[in-house]
Amino acid sequence: MTRVNASPIPPDDGAWITAEARVGPGQSGLRLDQAAAELLDGFSRSRLAAWIRSGELTLDGARARPRDPVAEGSLIRLRARGEAATEAASQDIPLRLLYEDEHLLIVDKPAGLVVHPGAGNPDGTLVNGLLHFDPGLERLPRAGIVHRLDKDTSGALLVARTPMAHAALVERLAARAIQRQYLAVVNGVMVAGGTVDAPLDRHRSDRLRRAVVEGGRPAVTHYRVRERFRVHTAVECRLETGRTHQIRVHMQHIRHPLIGDPLYGAGLRLPRQSSAELEACLRGFRRQALHAERLALVHPVSGQEIAVRAALPDDLAALLEALRADAAAHG
Repeated sequence: MTRVNASPIPPDDGAWITAEARVGPGQSGLRLDQAAAELLDGFSRSRLAAWIRSGELTLDGARARPRDPVAEGSLIRLRARGEAATEAASQDIPLRLLYEDEHLLIVDKPAGLVVHPGAGNPDGTLVNGLLHFDPGLERLPRAGIVHRLDKDTSGALLVARTPMAHAALVERLAARAIQRQYLAVVNGVMVAGGTVDAPLDRHRSDRLRRAVVEGGRPAVTHYRVRERFRVHTAVECRLETGRTHQIRVHMQHIRHPLIGDPLYGAGLRLPRQSSAELEACLRGFRRQALHAERLALVHPVSGQEIAVRAALPDDLAALLEALRADAAAHG
């Protein structure tokens, strides 16, 4: 496991972003910008490359080029000015907050809300809403958002409000010190829980998808059965790593794809003699059945333990009730 070294962070004067990490065996031989993107989660590769070129991101204390290879044990260190790191527009988008103080926010993101502006979604995103809520977030990468949630995944999302908090939270995320728990509803009846330890990378032929790929980025998902239905299962998933689409790909990999998943799903699966209500509910569920239900961490400034839980959204709650009713009717 690659661990990010916690180092003293300079006083938060509102202008600096700091982080550092040791190169592990999984990054040895990669380009510096690639290795930095893996180890310093929360920063885009293009922005990291810009910091490398400016000398704000160094390798073993010296300036380097984005294409320079890294070796196991080398130290990547970032100290960069954080003004205007996010250039999206401010928009009045309602936010539901699960936690708020001057250092961080935890947002309850609804399904359907895109997190970051991009191709096809230039505005109307969570970033736009965050910048309206707190204009100071423009000086942080990705408006302070520390980890990812897909557009159609609901639930708890962590946001830093200061450069000091951002640096500390990015380090803790890389060190796997932030607990993220999800509820997934999958096709098929699982016998027991377990762990999926399968590396992920881009799909070879579909740029929108990820796949289990030998030599890909390490990815580990722990899961346990929470509730069984006739041909479906509610599963609790805990992330040890946080790769793009990780739970969705890992569940497909063990032949239990998520209900409603447009990229990795296996199509509609109905129990025999199911009711019209259950059939309508399953046919109408058109997003991956995945919810980030719990987030736990140690506060980067106070040291207080924080744990929040995001309530189930209405569509997922209705799906579970329909599955329970069907199981009870045929029990």
